[in-house]
Amino acid sequence: MSRARIVFLVRVPAENVERFLAAYERIRYQVAGGVPGHVLDQVCQSPADPEQWLITSEWESLEHFVEWERSPGHRDLAGPMRACMTEAKSIKFEIREETANKALRRAS
Repeated sequence: MSRARIVFLVRVPAENVERFLAAYERIRYQVAGGVPGHVLDQVCQSPADPEQWLITSEWESLEHFVEWERSPGHRDLAGPMRACMTEAKSIKFEIREETANKALRRAS
């Protein structure tokens, strides 16, 4: 079973950024500490287009993510973030290969 990376490319208008980040802050540790199969996630903002955001998450398997996405808890937790977005695109990937900087991995 391969680990999975989920990518959301979203648009968040400037007037919604504070609400968007506050919603992310409210759910991030609940997901990290309580959703089976969740490994990590990141939220990133484009410096070239501040309304363009990237949310990535890594999962032990694609099945773990799909199970979470279909759960009633997912909609409840993600709803406030989604309400801040004007566009959203989701892409799912299975991780095939990975290369890591050993020095950085030891430091963390």
